[in-house]
Order: sequence, then C-alpha cells, then structure tokens
Amino acid sequence: MSHPHHEWTVLPHGKLTELEPNLLTVTGTIRMPVGDLPRRMTVVRLQDGRLVIFNAIALDDEQMSALERWGKPTFMIVPNDHHRLDARVWKLRYPHIVVIAPEGSRAKIEAEVPVDATLPDFGDSTVSFVTVPGTAAHEAALEVNAGDGMTLVLNDLIGNIRDASGFSGWMLRLMGFAGSEPKIPLPVKAAIVRDKQALIEQLQRWADRPNLKRILVSHGEPVEQDPRGVLRHLAASLH
Repeated sequence: MSHPHHEWTVLPHGKLTELEPNLLTVTGTIRMPVGDLPRRMTVVRLQDGRLVIFNAIALDDEQMSALERWGKPTFMIVPNDHHRLDARVWKLRYPHIVVIAPEGSRAKIEAEVPVDATLPDFGDSTVSFVTVPGTAAHEAALEVNAGDGMTLVLNDLIGNIRDASGFSGWMLRLMGFAGSEPKIPLPVKAAIVRDKQALIEQLQRWADRPNLKRILVSHGEPVEQDPRGVLRHLAASLH
C-alpha cells in the first residue's frame, strides 16, 4: 500500500462520468509493487445538493472545479484502512467534511484523519451506508437508489479488472483482482473476510434486490451484466 499523501498529489486519472442524475464516478491509477492498479472514486449527490464521496481521489483543478459545481462535498467515506491515500488531503481541502469509516478500520484511518462517524445518517432515503457483515467491520459499502434502480458501491470486496497485461497483469490475475469475471480477491479473503457465512448471507440479500442495476467496485470495471447473478456466484464461491 502506498504511503498516504500529506499534500494534494494528482496521479493519473480520467474525467468525472455521470452514471445517473445523482451518481458520478471517476477512475485513475496508482503505482503499486505489482504495477499500476486502477482505482475508482464514486460520488453521490443527495437531494439537497450535498455530496457523498466514496474512496476519495485527488483530482486535477479542472475536475475538482466540475465536482464543486455539481454539489457540495459534505461526507467522505474511507471504505477501509487500505484506502487512506488521499483522505488527509481531502480533509485539509474541505475542513467541514464529515469523515466516515467502518468501525473495524477506524483506528488505522485515524492515524491519518479523524473519523467523525461509523454509522452515518445522510438525512436522505436514497443512500444507505453499510458496514459489510463478515468483514469484522473493516469494509464499507453504499446502496444508492439512482435512476430506475439501485447501484451497489463496493470497495475491495470484488475485483473486476479486465485489461490487465504483462507481469503486473499476471500478478493481479493470480491474486484475483483481474480476470475474465468478477472475483473476491485472495488477499481480501485472507485479510478482510472473517465470517464467511455472514458475508454469504449479505451477498445473497443484495442478490435478492429486484432493482439492483449495477455494482461499482474500487478496482475494476462496473458490473452491469447480471449483477444479481454475479453476487450469487460469488456467494457460492465462498462455500
């Protein structure tokens, strides 16, 4: 894991993309020991214009200005203690922002930025924060009612990198972050999954949501083709 930034450091990234009227995403890359790793930030706009930032990424001036025109950054979710890279600099840029983290990751995250809440209330029925069962409260997720369905925002729980190549691609495929289908990466199983049955039941609950439209993950492509079937397959893989 890269050392958390203490100054606003812009790494390679793309442009903010609107998936729904209240949902933006942007992807970038980060240098890791295995090579360049794609990463994703997701932004949800609440009904009153406040923004929920999931897995914050420091963007260039053009994209940060576009984000601020879209809404007011109000909540920042640090989804686990491996995703602290830009948390401190976001808090410095937006001192008022409410920092949210899952309880099990709180101590390590607070080494970089104070955590304000582990059970947030956004005051908006369209967005729900979830501490993922089975992860010893180390992993966070969001359920976002957007457009004509629900978008499930996950962090490290699913890897879905499709264009990995070379030695780094081989390593990412070996670890389960990359491949021809979404997977629960092996390092995640080892480091985060503590109660397989609890996680299986949560994956099945999400799969039972008839309005599930897509899954966004921090490392890889969105899951838009049969997301409910993907969750059932991943639940079965944990048995």
